[in-house]
Amino acid sequence: MDDFLAFRKMITPVIIQVIFWVGVALCVILGLVLIIGGAGERYGGGEQVLGGLLLFIFGPIVVRIWCELLILFFRMNETLTEIKSNTEHKV
Repeated sequence: MDDFLAFRKMITPVIIQVIFWVGVALCVILGLVLIIGGAGERYGGGEQVLGGLLLFIFGPIVVRIWCELLILFFRMNETLTEIKSNTEHKV
């Protein structure tokens, strides 16, 4: 608890994981809505179906890449903190 209150323990990586799953769920749901809505149209629904398919397939991949880039900053911070603590002990 002390690490949490002193901001030595980050909670943002956990929040980013939640954001990832919410983003994936939204991409899948919106992709399905677009596919069903486009398939139900009489004329001109092909673009909507294609957009829904692209969102359904590539949306979760884009969300994953974005979340990994966010997590990367926290991993770099952890590594730099370890390097700092290792070099302080040797001096």
